[in-house]
Amino acid sequence: MPLFLLKRLLTLIATLLAASVVVFWVLEILPGNAAQILMGPDASPEAVQALARQLGLDHPPLQRYGSWIAGMLTGNLGNSYVYSTPVLELVLERLTLTVPLAVMAMAMTTVLALAVGVYAASHHNRAGDVGLMAATQVGVAIPNFWFAILLILLFAVHLRWFAAGGFPGWEDEGVLGGVKALLLPAISLAVVQAAILARITRSAVLEVMREDYVRTARAKGLSRRATLWRHVLRNALIPVVTVMGLQFANLLAGTIVVENVFYLPGLGRLIFQSISNRDLIVVRNCVMLLAAMVVIVNFVVDLLYAVIDPRVKASDI
Repeated sequence: MPLFLLKRLLTLIATLLAASVVVFWVLEILPGNAAQILMGPDASPEAVQALARQLGLDHPPLQRYGSWIAGMLTGNLGNSYVYSTPVLELVLERLTLTVPLAVMAMAMTTVLALAVGVYAASHHNRAGDVGLMAATQVGVAIPNFWFAILLILLFAVHLRWFAAGGFPGWEDEGVLGGVKALLLPAISLAVVQAAILARITRSAVLEVMREDYVRTARAKGLSRRATLWRHVLRNALIPVVTVMGLQFANLLAGTIVVENVFYLPGLGRLIFQSISNRDLIVVRNCVMLLAAMVVIVNFVVDLLYAVIDPRVKASDI
């Protein structure tokens, strides 16, 4: 186990380092000048140069990259060009919305997908299986922003059960008020992901159900329900957990559209606004944070492989 964990940690560090290089240099080669945009098109060259020196934009790229990495390691991400606020404070404030939203969406996705996938597999080629797979096909084809608009029209405009957008804050409305405000966005994110995961779950469960030990368990008198949930599902979890990890990373990184539809002050909306304002220091740190989240989620998935199936750990040594 220590060797398995060490290999995964080294891979994690190397991937994060490579991601930081890509993020920094891609933003470096973008056309335009952040100082010029902040000062406006009518600003004098001297004023633009003075602001560039103040922001550190006159330093060589390699030096700026080293300063950026050192700042991330010490928690000093610099100040936003537009908001004149430490980037770390901006990001942490927005994460208090984006992370709960992604967790809620992933919880809905997991419960719905596992229930639908296992039920469809246990009723293979029957009416329930065909109907559910047709519904998941529709779910895969629906864009989440379009589904979000439908939810707003139904539950906010016509039924008036929820607000059409905005977030009251965890302090003002409490946990229940915050969860209620995030419920429709979470559903709009979860529908497509649940449809995909349900189809993966069904295929994995059907494959495991054909194994000899499943037939042996049934021959010994174990009920069909107990066989599915005790033996089949655990052995089918490897591909399911892989997709779940990718989906959770996608939920963290893919909330920009939904947050803008519901006017939520989350990380996705911050990135959108920072791109519009060319606030590159915020964009760079937010993109790096999302990349780090994706890498860390994949690292956790690798560890779950070893927990679910010890053969994965043994084959890696």
